[in-house]
Amino acid sequence: MEIERALREDLEELTGLYTLVADQMNEKGLMQWKWGTYPNEEILRKDVEAGNLFVLRTDGRITAAVTLGLGQDPEYEGLHWTCGVRPGCIRRLVVHPSTQGAGLGGLVLDDAQQILRRGGCDCVRCDTSERNGAALRLYEKLGFRRSGFMHWDDVPDENFITFDKPLMRETPLWPVPMSPAFRGGVLTPWGGDALRRVYGKRTEDERTGESLEVSCIPGLESRDPMGRKLTDLIREFGEKMAGRYADQAFPLLLKLIDARDKLSVQVHPNDAYAAARENGKLGKTEAWLILKTPEGGGELIYGIRPGTTLQALREASEQGSAVEKLLNRVRVRPGDVCYIPAGCVHAIGAGILLYEIQQSSDITYRFYDWDRVGTDGKKRELHLDKALDVTDLRLAPAPKHVQESFGTKRILNEEYFTLDVIRPDGPEPLPPLNQFGLLTALEGDIRLRWKGGSLAMKAGETCFLPKSAPAMTLDGNGWAALSMPNG
Repeated sequence: MEIERALREDLEELTGLYTLVADQMNEKGLMQWKWGTYPNEEILRKDVEAGNLFVLRTDGRITAAVTLGLGQDPEYEGLHWTCGVRPGCIRRLVVHPSTQGAGLGGLVLDDAQQILRRGGCDCVRCDTSERNGAALRLYEKLGFRRSGFMHWDDVPDENFITFDKPLMRETPLWPVPMSPAFRGGVLTPWGGDALRRVYGKRTEDERTGESLEVSCIPGLESRDPMGRKLTDLIREFGEKMAGRYADQAFPLLLKLIDARDKLSVQVHPNDAYAAARENGKLGKTEAWLILKTPEGGGELIYGIRPGTTLQALREASEQGSAVEKLLNRVRVRPGDVCYIPAGCVHAIGAGILLYEIQQSSDITYRFYDWDRVGTDGKKRELHLDKALDVTDLRLAPAPKHVQESFGTKRILNEEYFTLDVIRPDGPEPLPPLNQFGLLTALEGDIRLRWKGGSLAMKAGETCFLPKSAPAMTLDGNGWAALSMPNG
């Protein structure tokens, strides 16, 4: 059995079928359809005359019907989907109650997808009430993905879930807005409320130090708008999502950090040390882009003072506060960039809000925590032996300032990642993606655009740019950071 275009002489039978199904929905308390309002005879007549209404016949009787459209329904404009630039739409799928459960809905949808694909569509889109369990199960069984929510004016009391599905291997994936995970409370006793106050983050603790904007760290994964973990998206879409990292450890971790108080003095290992001593984990090289500081600037610990020996560093660290005189202190202001390779001793100072791109690692070795004690009266654990093992005393870096200018400026091109700062003056093309990209709005209101879609981004919001994403531009009044793996 295959679906075929409905004929004008089918209109009476179709009217009876849609009336019957709508009435049954209403009897069950589902108001997705109300015959005469939506759908109605005029809608069906227009569908038939346009050649968009298809039917499935069983023994000469219409047992299922569906309306197909090449292109996007006006009501779908402005919604966020997951894929495609040449959409087709499925509307008003109906199966006769006497044949429900016989798999006819699946047959109709399979045929519908083939018709849309032959028509040049690279994806299919549809929606259904969130209370229509049968339709939800059918779409998900056939590989449709939940993409978001919408409302129809004719049925204000029903919430609708949107679905889409790629129809071709080369169908591009759309940029994915990311919902962060947070570290706070006892894990970040130095944290504050700036992530909530400045960026509107939904933090749960007044001492939230980290917003993990893009993360595959177990237990701290970032998620898409429907709550799916980034790790699951990469597993589902593979190379189209993460390029060559689809089958490797995810390489990057992106954070926004609020330091109400100064952080501990710390250092991170390189890949070789971490692999040997930390169960095969990645090492940790990172970079900071300073966003806000106290009036007059902020202070960082950035390396060890030149001339210090490892033995002197060990002896001072064992004494506690004696190590403070060996720490290299630098002043920073918004727009400064600090590259922190593995082995570089560092600490964020009080009152600083920053953007951090790093290798995807949670390894930190503390040298010194300013002799602070927690609410339990105890000091936090230090890791002196490992910290001294990995410290590179040759590293004496200095902050670099990003000059304000329109366009795209690459400010870091390092071993593990690149970092671009983008200030659009009209539509600004994004650089080609190397495997994937991580785009964060840092100030103002900007809009990411691509063929068939766009995404408004407020300061503090981050979007994952898949390897297969269409060409994109950025415009608006503000600036953004774009990080990518380098290799």
